[in-house]
Amino acid sequence: MTRRNSSTVADAPEADWDARAADFDDEPDHGLRDPRVRAAWADRLRGWLPGHPADVLDLGCGTGSLSLLAAEQGHRVTGVDRSPAMARRARAKLAGHSARIVCGDAAAPPLAPRCCDVVLVRHVLWALPDPASVLRRWRGLLRPGGRFVLVEGVWGTLAPVGVPAARLTAHLALLTREVRLERLSDDPLLWGKDVDDERYAVVAVV
Repeated sequence: MTRRNSSTVADAPEADWDARAADFDDEPDHGLRDPRVRAAWADRLRGWLPGHPADVLDLGCGTGSLSLLAAEQGHRVTGVDRSPAMARRARAKLAGHSARIVCGDAAAPPLAPRCCDVVLVRHVLWALPDPASVLRRWRGLLRPGGRFVLVEGVWGTLAPVGVPAARLTAHLALLTREVRLERLSDDPLLWGKDVDDERYAVVAVV
């Protein structure tokens, strides 16, 4: 299950992501086709991920845009998405890189404990029914000294949906030893436009 930005907030959690795969990358922050948007995300990732080659697990990877950026920065990437169509596009995008794409549930990845140094998740957690339980499950995937890199937000005015930063940092405070919040709403290059909702990243070290 993958959620990416405000264009999808009206979608039900059971949205047909196989059907959406063909045009998913049309959103500026999905496909990263604009060099300026791509560079903005690459720069942020460089600051969030370790400065040395690491095992990065991109959960709800969609078509693999963030996975590709991480691989290009020298990391060993595993992407997980429950949509076979999304996974196929991610495999094609990452061809030739040190990466693998697994078709599976991001909330309960079919992977061994302590398999990675980074759990990278963008706009997925808000769509899951029990974020606290999912975070505990993901915590078990991290090796000692590993980190969460979570990009989330709250979208909409009449019926807002999402995970407020205060709630997510409170969950992570119970699971990690260091939590850093970075506001993203004021950087239009990340989204390909100006936004006025809450968008942020949290980096939390275990």
